[in-house]
Amino acid sequence: MKIFKTISKYIYWLILVALILIAGFTALSALNIKGGFKLLEVLSGSMEPKIHTGSIVFVKPADSYQKGDIITFTDGKASSSVTHRVYDIKNKDGKEIFITKGDANNGPDSTETLKSQIIGKTYFSIPYVGYIINYTKTQQGLIILIIIPTVIIVYSELISIKNEAIRLIQVKKRRKLNPIETVEEKIGEEIIEIEKDFKKLKSKK
Repeated sequence: MKIFKTISKYIYWLILVALILIAGFTALSALNIKGGFKLLEVLSGSMEPKIHTGSIVFVKPADSYQKGDIITFTDGKASSSVTHRVYDIKNKDGKEIFITKGDANNGPDSTETLKSQIIGKTYFSIPYVGYIINYTKTQQGLIILIIIPTVIIVYSELISIKNEAIRLIQVKKRRKLNPIETVEEKIGEEIIEIEKDFKKLKSKK
């Protein structure tokens, strides 16, 4: 029984940490971080094996870009970006023109990229997390990966508080509670009362 409780506890904390990381990465991918950092998903295999399909990349603007740098740039679509390596740099009418190429592609990209189109240089990537972040941005993914686990964790915490309140009520009969225990007891009593009211409403239906 003790082993089961220990395993359950580890699973609980593992799920909680995973939930926090998923929520954090999802939030970061949607926010403008100070310093120009961006977190973007890579959902194609054009940069294999350096960057795996489904990875997330951490991108930051640079003053200049060199041949061999991995950059993320817009491809002309407002909501779309590409992460490829700088294959060559040309100069046309005083402007830098970047020729890019995916490591897994046979030849360079057919379109040229202006510096104004570059979001930033890719510094490192985390494999497969992009799949999860992309999924959380859908209604189904948000419900399954964020809302449901959050409700389960909050509910389990409320149950724990209620059980602790019951224990403290019993302890109170034997000794005086310290301030923290008193607060825990009050919160637990409120939860117990809400639970009783909910059961009464349910029975009336």
